[in-house]
Amino acid sequence: MAITAAEVNKLRQQTGAGMMDCKKALEESNGDFEAAVDFLRKKGAKVAANRADRDAKEGVVLAKTSADNKTGVVISVNCETDFVAKNAEFIEFAETVAGVALDKKPASIDELKALPYNGQISIADKFMEQVGKIGEKIDIGYYNLVNAEQVVGYIHPGNRLAVAIGFNKQVSAEVAKNIAMQAAAMAPVAIDKDDVDKTVIDRELDIARETTRAEGKPEEMVEKIAQGKLNKFYKDSTLLNQEYFIDNKMTVRQFLQGVEKDLTVSALKRYSLS
Repeated sequence: MAITAAEVNKLRQQTGAGMMDCKKALEESNGDFEAAVDFLRKKGAKVAANRADRDAKEGVVLAKTSADNKTGVVISVNCETDFVAKNAEFIEFAETVAGVALDKKPASIDELKALPYNGQISIADKFMEQVGKIGEKIDIGYYNLVNAEQVVGYIHPGNRLAVAIGFNKQVSAEVAKNIAMQAAAMAPVAIDKDDVDKTVIDRELDIARETTRAEGKPEEMVEKIAQGKLNKFYKDSTLLNQEYFIDNKMTVRQFLQGVEKDLTVSALKRYSLS
């Protein structure tokens, strides 16, 4: 199939690989973007590790928690330009939408949009009103809810990344903030290795096997090496198994157990604009 320059550029921007590598990857993958990313990873081309937010553009990402600190939301209100995203009125609009989400706890973006914005019109209608006023497409790019014994929210400066993290018991403000900052900085894909989606595990193993074979390792060693690489993935990409950013001699799990024996993270939502 014909591969357009725009498609090649999108893959290049996403992965950091060369233009010819991206063109070949798309051709080999019949234009399938996800498959092309995996093709580049298997070939060892430079690929950004965090791909979860690849479709996000500009906007405001917020985290809000309830007064009793048992509920939190993470939400992204998207727009087309950085100019609008930094506008105080647009940020206030996003804050209001986040407040409605926290108060009403809708189960989905569609349910959130159906809720009243100010008692007169729905959030969906308010978005349409804002589109007419601002002259840009705006929408809710992400929304998720966290419930736990204690929830803390963290918004990275610039409103492009936010985290809501839940603990199984009450913790100090300092501990809660540090773990939220860990999740923001280190971008875990899950809380623990048992929480990683099977499709992610299968993908990591497949890539590990192919890269191991490409290194010329004997076939009888491929599976063992792939499992070792998967364990490294767990260490790098699951929150409790990551090195604690304040003291890399311990994991996040070990730090929490040092605070209180059975203290752990029970919920995590993280979102960032690419």
